[in-house]
Amino acid sequence: MNRIECRDLVMEFQTPAGALRVLKGVDFTAEPGELTMLVGPSGCGKTTLISLIAGLLRGARGVLNVFGNDMTRMEPRDLLPFRLENVGFVFQQYNLLTGLSGRENVAVPLIAKGLPWEQALQRADVQLDLLGMTAHRDKLPSQLSGGQQQRVAIARALVHDPKLLLCDEPTSALDGQAGKAVMKLLREIAVKPDRVAIVVTHDPRVYAFSDRVAQMEDGKMISQERNANVSIENH
Repeated sequence: MNRIECRDLVMEFQTPAGALRVLKGVDFTAEPGELTMLVGPSGCGKTTLISLIAGLLRGARGVLNVFGNDMTRMEPRDLLPFRLENVGFVFQQYNLLTGLSGRENVAVPLIAKGLPWEQALQRADVQLDLLGMTAHRDKLPSQLSGGQQQRVAIARALVHDPKLLLCDEPTSALDGQAGKAVMKLLREIAVKPDRVAIVVTHDPRVYAFSDRVAQMEDGKMISQERNANVSIENH
């Protein structure tokens, strides 16, 4: 079952004032072959939801099924192998290792899976080539623009060919032109028939690149609809 399914999902965090309920019974599905955008105001629970889906957070109640795996019951020792095999994550602030070149950053997930260094670098080069970063692959993150750093981050997330790609506000630090260029690349390279792609954003400039839009508000999912405005020019 190559899909994501959440039903009545609840997540609370303990604070000095008591329990803070961040997700309040969320129902959500994401299908392979589509780019689903998870939208809504800051603080509505979007990042918490994808962090639970990725296995980066634990402690939720309800149904959280990722490719047939019940993430609420998965043993901690099984989470890292699951993520290494199945999940690519693009973080809002890129999270590149400052002392490594672009190609070395991209190779990191493959090294973590046990691939020899030279083979990992070769696969990293292929992925960077697809993202138009051949000329910049030996540069450090500090030598790259924001858009270029984001492309390296996307290459790192895709280099191990994950079944699930999660992007947390991938365009928030970019200007309009660079943001649209990144989303166009995501559409062209990341969306595959056997991959679930979820992009968290509150940037309406990039909604047109989605197949489906799921809208959250105050810890709840208030709508999930196909994007009637998706343009063939954006694919």
